[in-house]
Amino acid sequence: MARIVIIGGGIAGSAAALALHKAGHEPVVHEAHPDTGADIGAFMTLASNGMRALAGFDAARAVADVGFDVTAMTVLDETGAELAAVPLGEPDQPLTRYRCLRRAELGAVLQAEVRSRGIDLRHAARLTTVTETEDSVTAHFADGTTATGDLLVGADGLHSTVRSWLDPAGPGPDYAGQAVFYGYSTATPPPVAGPDLITMVRGSEVAFGYLVSPTGRTFWFARVPGPPVSAEERARTTPAQWRARLEPLLRPDRTPCADIVAGTADDLMVTNALHLRPGTPWRTRRAVLIGDAAHAASPATGQGASMALEDALVLAKALRDTPTPAEALARYEHHRRPRAEQNMAISATLTASRPPTGTRPQAAPQDSQRPPAHPDQALLRLLDWHTPLHQS
Repeated sequence: MARIVIIGGGIAGSAAALALHKAGHEPVVHEAHPDTGADIGAFMTLASNGMRALAGFDAARAVADVGFDVTAMTVLDETGAELAAVPLGEPDQPLTRYRCLRRAELGAVLQAEVRSRGIDLRHAARLTTVTETEDSVTAHFADGTTATGDLLVGADGLHSTVRSWLDPAGPGPDYAGQAVFYGYSTATPPPVAGPDLITMVRGSEVAFGYLVSPTGRTFWFARVPGPPVSAEERARTTPAQWRARLEPLLRPDRTPCADIVAGTADDLMVTNALHLRPGTPWRTRRAVLIGDAAHAASPATGQGASMALEDALVLAKALRDTPTPAEALARYEHHRRPRAEQNMAISATLTASRPPTGTRPQAAPQDSQRPPAHPDQALLRLLDWHTPLHQS
């Protein structure tokens, strides 16, 4: 049994704790936030691969009990014409269906699972640095306390302190070229083809997506090219001002997007799409990065949380199936880096591309290119808890 110090109690860190605990280790989670964790209120769509990873450490049922199913996607152009209609994931399997939920809901469910399994979760533990010896690794916190273990997992997100310690000269996250709006609207867009549908709109100026929840509320996001939004601008701009800025970009298109935004009250927020560059170092002999700390991608593929859940499962399997921590971390990276960086590349391409106004592609549009979300046989073996990692 290894003592494992996990830095970060969000989605990646909580998932890692659950998976490592199932593998027979002793994880302790250290979260910087003093209570449940900060969240901007955005929603997400958890893909089938993420749900499969959750099933590997027995958390899929708890997550399936929140949010709502998403089983199909339609893609429209700026005229409202349908470009593609495709099924999503594995709709015949209740625990591997795509699931729409707020990020805070997923984090709360995973933290509740951590506590229910007797795993220690410590709040107000802000990491300052890490020291590593041949036999152990120690986390040093701002309050003067320390935590020592056999292994340290950096699950502390995009602005990871663990990554900065591991690679002091490495670049931080870059702006991906889009501001991302999230909102919740009382306007139900016509027509709604089904309760489990996500609609993606390739607008003339904005990439837009929306889903209608079973209660009739419309969840929506908009990816807007342009300069980044500063922290000062976010603090002083009201939801009404954000609506006034976004609506004119959507109104020329013959789609429901502008009306959806108009039907949004104060439940509207804006953030910047950020990403890391491929090639970031992930590990030392006794420390490793997972989730956004290792491979943050812009949100265009919608795979951030699912990739983090895959990381947690594969890391636990690597430690279970490999004799030493250093070998386990090398095997973890061998299995995870190509797939994670493929997602980074696809997401960067989708973020950067913008079709000329008035054009209509003849092939399926780029929003339907989701190779990371579709489990092939190799991925199915990798995400199967009972399949040894060397057979994946």
